[in-house]
Amino acid sequence: MFGYIRPMHSELKVREHERFKACYCGLCRALGKKYGVAARFILNYELVFLSMLLWGEDEQPEIRRGRCIASPCRKKGYCARNQALDTCAGYCVILTWWKLRDTIEDEGFIKALPHRLAALLLYRAYRAAAREFRGFDGKVREEIAALREYESSGADSLDGAADKFAQILCAAAPGGVPDNKGRPMLQLLYHLGRWIYVIDACDDYRGDAKAGRYNPVAVQFPPDGGALPDGSAARLKATLTHSNNLICSAFELLPENPWTKTVENMVYLGMPDVCQRVLNGEKRNGLDI
Repeated sequence: MFGYIRPMHSELKVREHERFKACYCGLCRALGKKYGVAARFILNYELVFLSMLLWGEDEQPEIRRGRCIASPCRKKGYCARNQALDTCAGYCVILTWWKLRDTIEDEGFIKALPHRLAALLLYRAYRAAAREFRGFDGKVREEIAALREYESSGADSLDGAADKFAQILCAAAPGGVPDNKGRPMLQLLYHLGRWIYVIDACDDYRGDAKAGRYNPVAVQFPPDGGALPDGSAARLKATLTHSNNLICSAFELLPENPWTKTVENMVYLGMPDVCQRVLNGEKRNGLDI
């Protein structure tokens, strides 16, 4: 359910592109330092995006250069660890852990073996992250259980299912901030979660329909020969665009920070591009990164 919130690289300035890659590498290093080498393999774009949102308004990124597992011969730029990166590293571990547990529950014993192995490798990291971020872990546990119960009922409301995942991302909003920042941040994160859930369901539509797995899009728009029925793609695009527009509106109310231009690219250009390409049938793994 991850990998959709990314910039449109062709529209970034060279300096912005290099800084984005440095933030990506910075989160990877934070995962490795706090939770071990195995945790670096769960890095995803959504948590890079979240780290940019949570970044201090007056905290300029400190770009360093160094080698890593992915680039042992050539030094690459990376952002030095800070509170935003460390927080998002913990959130990344917790979200991935519960996603693995949910997949294990969904799949049969044999098909779930790779996910069981991944969960075993991530167990110590999850325990450490859950101790540090108890509130977030509890909210994710609660909403994943509610989402599983809702999906098990076979309910055909796309909004009802998406709401459960959206509530998870709302828990990532920092506490104790003024209303002029807290309220738009909650709105942004809620519709970000909703958008991610719906676009992921669209991305998995054909595979889930073929395998007989629950998919809220397939329940609401039963497949016609394995494809979306006529007119449904336009309706899905409309609801996704609605959430995207509300994300943009909330973003405009947030104070600027060092990543504002990059985040602007992601919400105004990257998300609509991914939406159109997924609805056109391009799988997530085929999207530019």
